[in-house]
Amino acid sequence: MKRLFFIIACFCLLSTTMQAQKYVPTPENLQNRKEFAESRFGIFLHWGLYSMFAQGEWYMNNANINAKEYAKAMNAFYPHRFNAREWVSAFKAAGAKYICFTSRHHEGFSMWNTKYSDYNIMNTPYGKDIIRQLADECHRQGLKLHLYYSHLDWTREDYPAGRTGRGCKRLDKADWNSYYTFMNNQLTELLTNYGEIGAIWFDGWWDHDEDKTPFNWELEKQYKLIHDIQPGCLIGNNHHTTPFDGEDIQIFERDVPGENKAGLSGQDVSVLPLETCQTMNGMWGYKIVDQNYKSTKELIHLLVRTSGKSANLLLNIGPQPDGTLPEMALNRLSEMGKWLNKYGESIYATVAGTFRQDDDIITTRKGDYIYIHVLNPEINRINMPVSRKVENVEALVDNDAINYKYNRGNLEFDIDVPSDCIDYVIKVTLK
Repeated sequence: MKRLFFIIACFCLLSTTMQAQKYVPTPENLQNRKEFAESRFGIFLHWGLYSMFAQGEWYMNNANINAKEYAKAMNAFYPHRFNAREWVSAFKAAGAKYICFTSRHHEGFSMWNTKYSDYNIMNTPYGKDIIRQLADECHRQGLKLHLYYSHLDWTREDYPAGRTGRGCKRLDKADWNSYYTFMNNQLTELLTNYGEIGAIWFDGWWDHDEDKTPFNWELEKQYKLIHDIQPGCLIGNNHHTTPFDGEDIQIFERDVPGENKAGLSGQDVSVLPLETCQTMNGMWGYKIVDQNYKSTKELIHLLVRTSGKSANLLLNIGPQPDGTLPEMALNRLSEMGKWLNKYGESIYATVAGTFRQDDDIITTRKGDYIYIHVLNPEINRINMPVSRKVENVEALVDNDAINYKYNRGNLEFDIDVPSDCIDYVIKVTLK
C-alpha cells in the first residue's frame, strides 16, 4: 500500500511539474497578440550577402559553394544607397503595420553589430548596423519591428547539418551545445540592444525533419529566454507543423490558412493569431532574372483572402545589393497603399466573416459591420445569410446606398461591378 501511495504521489508531482512548465503568456504578450491580429498587413525583407550574387537567398546551398569562399563576398558588400527612413516611409504609406527583417539567414551572415561572430555587417566596407537603423526608424514612425532568425546555418561548422548545406562546409566539427549557446547569445543581443521587438520569426526547424532520431532543438528553453527578456515579444516558427508550446503566432508559408496549394502549409489551423507569408515575385531574396511580380490585383486579392481567414499577410520584398528596393516592388506598394487608404476599414482589425463563395466572394467583419468583398466582376447578385437585422447596405467605392431585401435571416441585393474593378467592397451595417 505504501508503494502504491508513493507511485501516486510521484505521478501527481510529475503532473504538477508538467503543468507548471506549460507556457502562460503575460498580459503584455496577449495585448501584443491582439494588436498583431488587428494589423493584417506586414512587409517581409530578405536581405543579406546573397543579394550580391543576385541568384536568390538559397544560392549558397543550391550551388554547393564553399563557405569560406562565399564569405569573401563580405569584403565587397557596400549597400551605400540604403536609407532606413525611405524604406519605412514606403512601407507605412503602403498600409503595412509592421516589418519582418532577416537578421541572419541560412548563409549565417549577421546584419547587425554582433560580438559573437566576425561574420557580420560591421566588417564590410559599409560598416554600419542595418538593424540599428531599421529599429530606430520603425520606432520613430510607429511600425513594429519583427526579426527573422535562422535556426540552421550553412557556414558555421558547429551547427549539426541537416538535409541542407552539406556541400558548403566540413561536417565533422558539429557541436550542438556550442551552436545553441551562440544562437541564444545573439538572440539576447537582438532583444536587449534594439528596443522593443515585436516578434522573433524562426525558420529552419525543417532542416532536420528527415532525421531518423528526432532532433532536439531545445525550443522550450530558447522560447523562455526570449519571453524572459521581452515578455511581450511574440514568437513564431515557420516549421510547417502544429504550433509548439511557447509560440504566440502560427505561420503559413505561401498559402492562406486552411489551404496547401504550395505543399508547405498542411498543418491544422490553431487558435493563435495567424500569418501567411508570400513573396511579391518568385524568390524571397533578390534574383536579377526574377521579374515575375504579382499584379496589384493579385496582391490585393491575397490580402483579402488572408483577412477572410482572420490572418495577416506578410508580403516579401528582396532588396537589391546597393540597398534600394526594386522599382516594381515600390510600385506595387504604392498601389496597395492607395487601395488600403480607401478600403482599409474592411481589412484592419477585422475577423473572418461567416459567408464565403469560393474565392469570388469573401467576407470580413468588425463589430456591427460586415464587409463583402466581390472579387469576381461577373457576379451581379448577392444572396447570403445574415443572423441580425440589417440597417444599411452601401458600396464603399462611392458610399452610395444599395437597395436590399432582408427577410428571415437572408440578405439579397443586386450589384453592378465594373469589369476593371479589383475588389468591389460592400459595407453592411447591422442593427
